[in-house]
Amino acid sequence: MKNTTLYLPGFHLPTLRRKPRSGAQKLADERRRIRRHTISQLGECFGSFIPTQELGNESQGDFSRRRIFSKENTFWGFFTQVLDADGGCQEVVRKVQAFAASRSMPMPSASTSAYCQARNKLNEGGLKRILKHTSEQLQQRGRHGRWKDRRVVVVDGTGVSMPDTPDNQEEWPQPGSQKPGCGFPQARICACFCLQTGALLSYRVGSYRNGELTLLRQQWDEFKPGDIMMGDKGFCSYYDVWKFQEKGVDTVMTLARRTPVEAGEATKVLGPDDLLITWPKPAWNKNLRYSHDEWRSLPEQLSLRQIKVTITAPGMRSDCFYLVTTLTDASRYAASELADLYFQRWDVELFFRDIKTTLGMEVLRCRSPAMVKNEILMYFIAYNAIRLLIVEAAAEAGHVARRLSFKGSVQALRQWEPQFSNESDPRAQRRLMDGLRSSIAGHLVPHRPGRREPRCVKRRPKPFALLTAPRYQMIEIPHRSRYRANVA
Repeated sequence: MKNTTLYLPGFHLPTLRRKPRSGAQKLADERRRIRRHTISQLGECFGSFIPTQELGNESQGDFSRRRIFSKENTFWGFFTQVLDADGGCQEVVRKVQAFAASRSMPMPSASTSAYCQARNKLNEGGLKRILKHTSEQLQQRGRHGRWKDRRVVVVDGTGVSMPDTPDNQEEWPQPGSQKPGCGFPQARICACFCLQTGALLSYRVGSYRNGELTLLRQQWDEFKPGDIMMGDKGFCSYYDVWKFQEKGVDTVMTLARRTPVEAGEATKVLGPDDLLITWPKPAWNKNLRYSHDEWRSLPEQLSLRQIKVTITAPGMRSDCFYLVTTLTDASRYAASELADLYFQRWDVELFFRDIKTTLGMEVLRCRSPAMVKNEILMYFIAYNAIRLLIVEAAAEAGHVARRLSFKGSVQALRQWEPQFSNESDPRAQRRLMDGLRSSIAGHLVPHRPGRREPRCVKRRPKPFALLTAPRYQMIEIPHRSRYRANVA
């Protein structure tokens, strides 16, 4: 070291003038360096909700080198692709080009090949761990709003379609009623949601041949003692009610495949249209989806509660329905409260509508089974992330989370995202987050009990001919609004 002073040869004056940097300052510099190489600032919105350890580069193999499409950039690119209204890969590439131009970096190619190759390297196991982390975090933040201090898990199924490729057809074949080349692969999804927060807890994907009840049985480990499982009549099964009871989980569902018990045949009358009944063990037949040994292990009868719910709202399809539940304590669980709880089961239909219609999961885009599974996972991760914003905004504003608009939250997040990339000051980012939550809390869904709207389409579709044969065999003819296309 060069001596810069005559009288104090052991001291270096420029070093003495410079104040040592604290650990917080070094950490802030590192964050700014990382931000300069990150294409999305949505991580600032969700903080620890998305585990950063799952997005770091690997020591070897895939994502071991620092590139523009690193593991973090690819994940957030996929996330924004799900969130954007367009939803195409080209949208992500354009965003990367704009990012590079703003940082005076070399302009990447307009081809989507590099992004698609990086997206194929995302590990399904890592995405599942991220989804599990989001559901756990969301459960902790919404714990205070549980029904009678118990978690209600609502279960339902839905279907999605995807591009017609040989690999997708092999994994999720189309129904046999459709001609080859005219249909699309069909997948069935059965998912479990938390009724209070709307968090997606678990799911299973199968073909159209898999029943929802079969897919639910693959998710039994998600349920914890003290939970309440609520489902429609498709989940009403003697075997499953007993299995849930063994786990310490109560069930609430509508009666199916059994004749309602009359008051004279009931074990005890708990109130008007409220009976304590017994279910006898079903007879064995080969159509049951469990083995003969499991059937033999079932108890000879189950003690249940049957509640007749009369519908007074006009325009409903049924005048009444029957609830069957293992919540037999009438003093703690009144019949009217259970009826109100089951009416909230309709929220699961809205959860699926938010994912399929608002986010756009109804028709998937990926062309291989592995990427289809990752695409479904990304939709669910994005859905849980938006639910987190809704729960936080509702808690700050004193609203019920189910009253806040999911679509309004998506719109707000789309518009707030570019603002985070323009602000590096933590205080400014906190102000942006406060404004985002305030905007979400300001969009309340009107409370309209008993509202009924017909499911009719007013606008007519374009008069295109129907695809009744593979596309390469179809010949377009004049006056297609009056005739169908001929088949060669």
